[in-house]
Amino acid sequence: MQNTPLPQLKSLVDVLEEGLSAQPDRSKLKVVREPYLAERVVVVNGLPGCGKTMMSPIIGALPRVEIMQYSYALEYICALRYLGRIEEDAACVMIKMLTDLQLYNAMMGRETNFRPSDLSGVLRSSHPFRYFFRLFQPGDETVIERIETERPILHLTTHLLLGFSSPIFQALGSRVLFVEVVRHPLYMIRQQAMYMDRFGKDVRDFTVWYEYNGASVPYFALGWEDVFLKANAVEKSIYMIYYLTKRVEKLGGGSGSVLEVPFERYVIDPSPYMKRLETLLGTHVDSRTKRMMKKQNVPRKMFAEGIGLKIYKQYGWEPPRKGSDEAKEFGRRRQFAAERASGEAMAVLDQLCIEYEAKYLKSWT
Repeated sequence: MQNTPLPQLKSLVDVLEEGLSAQPDRSKLKVVREPYLAERVVVVNGLPGCGKTMMSPIIGALPRVEIMQYSYALEYICALRYLGRIEEDAACVMIKMLTDLQLYNAMMGRETNFRPSDLSGVLRSSHPFRYFFRLFQPGDETVIERIETERPILHLTTHLLLGFSSPIFQALGSRVLFVEVVRHPLYMIRQQAMYMDRFGKDVRDFTVWYEYNGASVPYFALGWEDVFLKANAVEKSIYMIYYLTKRVEKLGGGSGSVLEVPFERYVIDPSPYMKRLETLLGTHVDSRTKRMMKKQNVPRKMFAEGIGLKIYKQYGWEPPRKGSDEAKEFGRRRQFAAERASGEAMAVLDQLCIEYEAKYLKSWT
């Protein structure tokens, strides 16, 4: 007896077969994601050398805030959107899915950093046993229940992102808080200069590059590629600080919330900023937070004081010299730049310093 497909089944198969060979119009498709897991997301951002790795562990020590996670994927999405290589709706959906997935995985103990030496590692957090315990907790559906009960705050650390962050604010809206750490340019030049020649060349540099006249340049150099390529490492650092600072001033933080934290003010008197974080994140400073602040040498007497970690020394950090004061420390760092940069670049740096001091230090020191 021959099997004959039912009419309705044959019709369905025909549709599926047509779909295999059809060329549907994708130009009007809009990708979406409506539900979300990450009720609150805090992004600690800033330029290299601004003090993010001091700030992030302190924020991560607040109740309900998760351990810091570097989020290069967010940087890639925003960079590629800035370069016009992905569509707006795709960028927003990727950000929504990524933040939810990072929180989901973190609550299940997946993709958690257990390297003892890493600044983002569990053993350097204020709640190390929390993350070990998660390895043995039930997963899958029970994770959703724990997220609803515990209301964890996803905590991401990024680089250079605020000036390109429009897709993040569009995707997450009022759920995201950017903590933008800013610092005097003279305190960032050395670290940035030591890294600058790796952009577009080093296999361990994970910045988005693009091709310009046969050379690879980082995405943030769009529109001033010739200046970037002709400059030496110190000059590139100066121009990058200028461009990214002005870009943030011009574009702001979109429709979301941004808490600007000047490094110098914070390390001397952190209280106003911690109170603001309590309000914005709906949490509070507790004994763990205070211990982490002490571990990060906050508060301190001088801007240049810090903690002598190997990674900091590797990128040029030096403690204040004996008998030195703030003016002398600034002078040492300006001399480092002046010995390596052109007069034109130094004029840009000096202008940046004047503007920074007028905005953050003049009425306070």
